[in-house]
This record gives sequence, structure tokens and C-alpha cells, in this order.
Amino acid sequence: MLSNLLFITFRWLDVVDILLVAIIMFQLYKLVKGTVAIRIFLAILAIYLFWKIVEALQMELLSEILGQFIGVGVLALIIVFQQEIRRFLLLIGNNSIFSGKRASRFLKMISTSENNKVKLEIDQLITASKNLSSTKTGALIILDLKSELRYYSTTGDKIDSPLSSAILESIFFKNSPLHDGGVIIENNRIIAARCILPVSENQEFPSHFGLRHRAAAGITETSRSIAIIISEETGKISLAKEGKISYNISTEELKILLED
Repeated sequence: MLSNLLFITFRWLDVVDILLVAIIMFQLYKLVKGTVAIRIFLAILAIYLFWKIVEALQMELLSEILGQFIGVGVLALIIVFQQEIRRFLLLIGNNSIFSGKRASRFLKMISTSENNKVKLEIDQLITASKNLSSTKTGALIILDLKSELRYYSTTGDKIDSPLSSAILESIFFKNSPLHDGGVIIENNRIIAARCILPVSENQEFPSHFGLRHRAAAGITETSRSIAIIISEETGKISLAKEGKISYNISTEELKILLED
């Protein structure tokens, strides 16, 4: 047995290789943690590690069988982990290396919409949130900061009007045909209303939150947007960012968070 293991060599590049794989595996684990995909992920990881051990021990027949299984299973993995793969790619694309002040000149040249951003009119949002909260009118307002929600805006009714507290309040009025779904705001313009948004699939998401809060978490998980939620039951104001909910905040706290 010892003679069979003599072929195994260990270089400093192997250490780097192991560290990089560990980082990728950890990020993948964070994406699927709390979802139904976590058990599938752990099972596939166990099979893959077993395959590599068998391959290192030169057990050719078992290695061939597991290798064929892994090869065919790649297509199945793409289907099973469709949402997780999308979130992983968004995680890479949303990294600060590719956005913000650290963006390269080339990215700034092709991202013309980034350069045309105007300062958000926070006062209109604060006024609308305060009035909607006082009347316990349910609302879901999405702030598209990076022009990433064009697809979701097409699922609703096009508005394309200036950002106004009066318009927001009229949209979410209980008898309005546009009150259901979310409103998407970009460049201080109300782009669309009654938009269909993805809900968070995180099983650790607090159960006392309703569908409106889950949709706010879902859209902010998959984009760099921010969501303002007004509870229809309690009138409490919440803010969602990166899938996390800041619950029951005041209008003063909301203003500080939006300014930040």
C-alpha cells in the first residue's frame, strides 16, 4: 500500500489549489445553506471526494464507474441547482471589484447607465412611506440602483413617471388595480408597478414575515437593489438589502439607511 502512494507529490501550488477550492466550496455552501438544495450539495460533495480518493488509490473499475456518474451528473446538476448557480454568478458579478469606484475604465465605458445615475430623491420616499404606514397600506418599493431589474419591470405595468409620494400612495391605494406586486424605481422615475418579483427560498427566513417581505428579500438577494416594505397588517416600515430585513424602523432611521 505504501508503495502505491509514493506517486503522490505535494507542491506549494497544491496548497493554493486546495485553498481556492475550499473558498469556492464555502461560498457555494453559503448560497445553498438553509435551502432544500443543501442535502443534494452535501451528497454530491461526498460522492466527488470518494471518487477522488478511489482515483488516487488507482482502483480503476470503481473509479471508471464513478467518473461516468460524475460526468453525466453535470447536466443534472445544472438543472437541479439552476437558482443557486444564478445566485453564485450574481455574487461574482456583484463583487466590488466589478462595480463602484474600483471598476475599470473599460467597465465604466460599457456601463453608460452607471454614469448617468442621479441622486435619489429620498424625501419623496420618506413622505410616501410615512403616509402609507399611518394608513396601514401595504407597499413594496424597489430601488433599482444599478439598472439590473429591466426584466422584472417588464412583468408589470409600465408607468415611467417622476418619483412622487402622491403617485406612490395612489398606486398602493387598496382599491387601485396597481397595488398588488412591487413598484420599481430607477433614476428617480417610477418605471413600473404591479411587478412580479422572485421570493426568497431561504428556509431560515423568519416565518412571521409575509409574502411581501419574502419578495423583498428575494429581489435583494439576486441584485444590488434595496426594497422598502410597508406592512399591511401593522403599518410597520422595513428595509431589505442583500436578502436581510431591517424590521420595524422609523422614518428617521429609513432616511439614514437610504442616505448611507
